[in-house]
Amino acid sequence: MDVLVVSNYEELSRRAAELVDEAIHKRPNLVLGLPTGSTPLGLYAHLVRRFQAGATSWAKVRTFNLDEYYPVRPQDPWSFRRYMEEHLFRHVDLKPEHIHFLDGQAPDPEAECRRYEEAIASVGGLGLVILGLGVNGHIGFNEPGTPWDSRTHLTTLSQETVTANFGAAPREADDFYPPRQALTMGIATIMEARQILLLVSGANKSRALGRAFNGPVTPSIPASILQRHPHLTVIADRAAVGIKAAGRALRA
Repeated sequence: MDVLVVSNYEELSRRAAELVDEAIHKRPNLVLGLPTGSTPLGLYAHLVRRFQAGATSWAKVRTFNLDEYYPVRPQDPWSFRRYMEEHLFRHVDLKPEHIHFLDGQAPDPEAECRRYEEAIASVGGLGLVILGLGVNGHIGFNEPGTPWDSRTHLTTLSQETVTANFGAAPREADDFYPPRQALTMGIATIMEARQILLLVSGANKSRALGRAFNGPVTPSIPASILQRHPHLTVIADRAAVGIKAAGRALRA
């Protein structure tokens, strides 16, 4: 495990963008697993700026997003497809046919999950997966208790996750209800990636970070499985390593 502790969120975002750009330069046809949420917003902003400056082309890159709410329409304000379009896809030279996404409107979610696994396998697997860390230790939408051998699947979100993700969600209709389910890459799918980059920012993530890397590998903390990945890089800001348990784990 390679660990980089940085001063703040801005430095985390910049260093993460440098690592992603470096990976694309080394392998222009890189297959990327991409996250959403608040943590990668700075990363995506830096990647867009680097593209606009002529540093990197995304023309051969293929992307697979980690998850999508279910049921959700792509145009819904809380859909991850809309998030990605707004923050990355429309700003770089990614080819539309290279963008892969779980269908939040799929009539048969199990068939949709099989399709996604087959699509990942058809391009030779994931080269680099970028992850955030949930306050309860989840990665993707793999909530506590998810089996290690899980593949892409439909999951029910914990109340903790719903509250964390929709506390400041846009409300464009009076009948808005946060989705309680999601389609997500499974833990086995994520762990088969050649490289994993974990981004952790903020004091609210320090407990989850400490439990993930300063304790046993246990399904009750899904991110703890990352201890077993042979090519893991963690970038965390000082706020996230503020408690002693997390600090010890990241210095180990």
